[in-house]
Amino acid sequence: MKVNIIKSTILILLLIGGVANTLAQNIRTPRTYVVHKAESAIKIDGKADEKTWNNAPWSADFIDIEGNKTPKYKTNLKMLWDEENLYFYAHLEEPHVWATLKQRDTIIFYNNDFEVFIDPDGDTQNYMEFEMNALNTVWDLLMVKAYRDGGPIIYNWDINGLKSAVSVEGSINNASDTDKSWSIEIAMPWSVLKEPSGSNKLPIGDFWRINFSRVNWDFVLKDGKYYRKKDAKGNFLPEYNWVWSPQGVINMHEPEHWGYAYFSEKTKGDSFIIPKDEQIKWYLYSLYRAQKSYTEKYGKPANALSVLGLEPHTILGKTIIVKFTNTIGGWFITAVSPFTGNQLTVQEDGDFQLKKTDS
Repeated sequence: MKVNIIKSTILILLLIGGVANTLAQNIRTPRTYVVHKAESAIKIDGKADEKTWNNAPWSADFIDIEGNKTPKYKTNLKMLWDEENLYFYAHLEEPHVWATLKQRDTIIFYNNDFEVFIDPDGDTQNYMEFEMNALNTVWDLLMVKAYRDGGPIIYNWDINGLKSAVSVEGSINNASDTDKSWSIEIAMPWSVLKEPSGSNKLPIGDFWRINFSRVNWDFVLKDGKYYRKKDAKGNFLPEYNWVWSPQGVINMHEPEHWGYAYFSEKTKGDSFIIPKDEQIKWYLYSLYRAQKSYTEKYGKPANALSVLGLEPHTILGKTIIVKFTNTIGGWFITAVSPFTGNQLTVQEDGDFQLKKTDS
């Protein structure tokens, strides 16, 4: 969904006022990637033929956004970092590489595109979206809040110092041949990415929530030019949404589903395990989505799990005790971690708050 253009509808995960059920089946484990430190300088040319890129591991294959279909064409990515930039490289199999949009900050997903979403502190607020097509036309924006919570969107936000490039194995916008792929390479300066993170430090030894999406359209040819395909009524056919970490819903703007990018100080060979408290966070966001659906239906928030038709939820053998607090101005849901003692809270606007036991 983007600015009055809803790419798809949100899948309702819960049946409100219905049968009691746990949320285990609706809580997916996001994918992870260890971002190693670059061993040498990287030239942004769309080719990623430097040794440091060769040593970086490929991601898992992209999957359909809902997580249950294999895409028509394969997509994989790599990430690296150095003191100046965060780097991305993606390889997209594609027999017909085409693009038409050439103006920056236009709606790039009207073409086949590659998209990057970054939420540095994982609170679903102040997150970044970046899109680019095969002509290397880009769109960057900052979401103050997710669309479900009313935005707003900062359109004139730019990733100053951004470098990006495209390499095509084939020929772009040429319908007379069959292409193999297009590849994108991006350098995003830390000086910009750190703005919404709440910290001036590089996240070395820490993780950010990140996801990637590839939008692909069925097309028709008219006079040798590519156009998005329409149905018999003249409406555009729906796009395909292929992602790195599956969302479970046709909606990229539920940041709580995004993957985990862990930034290692090593140049290779490191590993990462998602902290246990993150599983509590996923659970709280599932309750947040249920609470929003309930409030929309009944005009007031629920005050207990049972009102939502839900039973207590267990994580790693521990029952998670949640507290619903409703106020004149809104509501929030809180849990105290049985693993760390930390207090985790999700508010009605989606904002996440963490109160550590040592703070």
